Amino acid sequence: MSWSTNTVWANRRMRLLFHACLGIAATVGLTSGMCAAQDLRAPSAATAGENATASTTGSGKATFYLAGPGVSNKSEVSLGNEIPLRGQDLRDAGQYFAILCSDSCHSASFYVTPAKPASLAFLVHPSRVPVAANDAVSGVALAFDQFGNLVLDPGTIGFQLTAGKASLLSRAVTAHDGIAWFRITSGKSAGPMQVVASIGDLSARRNVQEVASDPCNLRITGQRTKDGLVVQTEPVHDCAGNPVPDGTIVSFTATDASGKSTVDAPIKRGIARAEIAASGPVVVSVASGVAMGNELRIGGGQ
Repeated sequence: MSWSTNTVWANRRMRLLFHACLGIAATVGLTSGMCAAQDLRAPSAATAGENATASTTGSGKATFYLAGPGVSNKSEVSLGNEIPLRGQDLRDAGQYFAILCSDSCHSASFYVTPAKPASLAFLVHPSRVPVAANDAVSGVALAFDQFGNLVLDPGTIGFQLTAGKASLLSRAVTAHDGIAWFRITSGKSAGPMQVVASIGDLSARRNVQEVASDPCNLRITGQRTKDGLVVQTEPVHDCAGNPVPDGTIVSFTATDASGKSTVDAPIKRGIARAEIAASGPVVVSVASGVAMGNELRIGGGQ
């Protein structure tokens, strides 16, 4: 279930909870704000997991109800005294309802805010990326308190991206609605990229593997054999000089008097090699992906 779906369900739950609170007052045949002899004041501020108090006026006994995202309690209290609200009942951030019933019922609502960040959820995409790819690496970080509440105002979250000894990004991003994110072009050297998100003493680390991009500047050599031709590439690199991974397919195309033929060969130990059946003068070209290489012309007498 997505975070947005969870939010929708939380809103529905709070609406049901509010109507349940109104039902409590209706059960005793009363409405809020009826009697000046007693009053209820909810805490002006409350933090998840911390104790709080509600204050009352009047005298005598009353019934107190507390309803919120993770709690529904009923207790007997004495009017004129403060009503303790236990931190364990206020662990879930959100709107709470307090209802006090004696000769009449009074209700008040208050909001419990998340505690300080205690963990970071950090997602980075993708896990494998070609070098020098524009806006190819992105990440998003969300801060949660120790009770799993999303901290909507954590301040700034720092992002650090390094590849080898090179720093690709060092940025403090102000979170909006609890979310901070970045997007960046990948580095120029193949190898692991370290991605770190941090806030205060908290940090989360991820790795992205940068791999060589498409081959660049293909060069081939060849020679005639008794059965045709043997052609091979020079060591294949991308445009940044990174070795292209073994297994990448290179296509050799030979054109002679009898027509055109193509042989696909994988790169092995940095080089692609192919045997082509051809006689007489022949022109051999090479390509891999969108990269084209030089043409090799071999005469019939070579």
